Amino acid sequence: MLQDSAQTRHYEWQYLDLMRHIWEHGDERIDRTGVGTRSVFGAQLRFNLSDGKVPLLTTKRVFWKAAAREMLWFLTGETNIRPLLEQGVTIWSDWPLAKYRKASGKDISQGDFEARIVADEAFAAQWGDLGPVYGKQWVDWATYEYGPDGKYTRGPGINQVALLVEGLKANPGSRRHIIEGWNVAELEQMALPPCHKTYQFHVAGEGSSARLNCLLYQRSCDVALGLPFNLFGAALLARMVAQQAGLLPGELVWMGGDTHLYLNHAHLVEEQLSRTPVGQPLLILGPPPASIFEYRIEDFAVTDYAPHAAIRAPVAV
Repeated sequence: MLQDSAQTRHYEWQYLDLMRHIWEHGDERIDRTGVGTRSVFGAQLRFNLSDGKVPLLTTKRVFWKAAAREMLWFLTGETNIRPLLEQGVTIWSDWPLAKYRKASGKDISQGDFEARIVADEAFAAQWGDLGPVYGKQWVDWATYEYGPDGKYTRGPGINQVALLVEGLKANPGSRRHIIEGWNVAELEQMALPPCHKTYQFHVAGEGSSARLNCLLYQRSCDVALGLPFNLFGAALLARMVAQQAGLLPGELVWMGGDTHLYLNHAHLVEEQLSRTPVGQPLLILGPPPASIFEYRIEDFAVTDYAPHAAIRAPVAV
């Protein structure tokens, strides 16, 4: 059973049921990383975001501020890891580090690499950029114009997020409230093509009771390490968009394509499945800033969060 069937059931059992189903019944396969996974296709989870509810896992500690800082980083359109590292967020270091080690032949530690990215702007520009990943596509999707000389030139970038907020205000019933990250023309330039690739929004109801629902389609999902961050990030994005559009938060629907667990995460899976969800954390947003691009980490708070201990596991690169 992958979805809640009773109002009284803790929201996190959906996640644990999915984890157990993949581990016990998933198709074992060799993946891009060479680590190997157990995988299912076409999973779905649903979460109520009303009254501050947030799908923040309690069976292990999720560092929600890192997920929030990552979401704010996306909204800047930035693609270099330096601003994240300056805030102590290291979740994107693995890919540029692997690239640097391969190109230079140097067996530099992750800590030393990150310190140099922060200290050396030129080094960061050369080795810290991820290519046109999430934020670039969200707020500056490339366009091209065909000129009278028969040549294409770069046109103005498209800010999908700004258009989304304005569209929700002007035409809430539209079926085109979408943020898309899968730019086929630029995939090869990305350190990692977008996993959480498509966000679609839907307004239910009218007037002061209108609620904003969000559906996230994720083409590839690391359930143990990635999904806890993705769920919180999507909930936070949905809350910010709702606040900016003058709507109440509704439901978050998550859909996974290749939804998998890595074979070297056995200790994490077994430990987490032995734990029981506890409590109901709440996500609180401060007063809305002038635009969705002006939120700061200080605008967010999580209350009543007393999770089980964190469980460490390696990231497959």
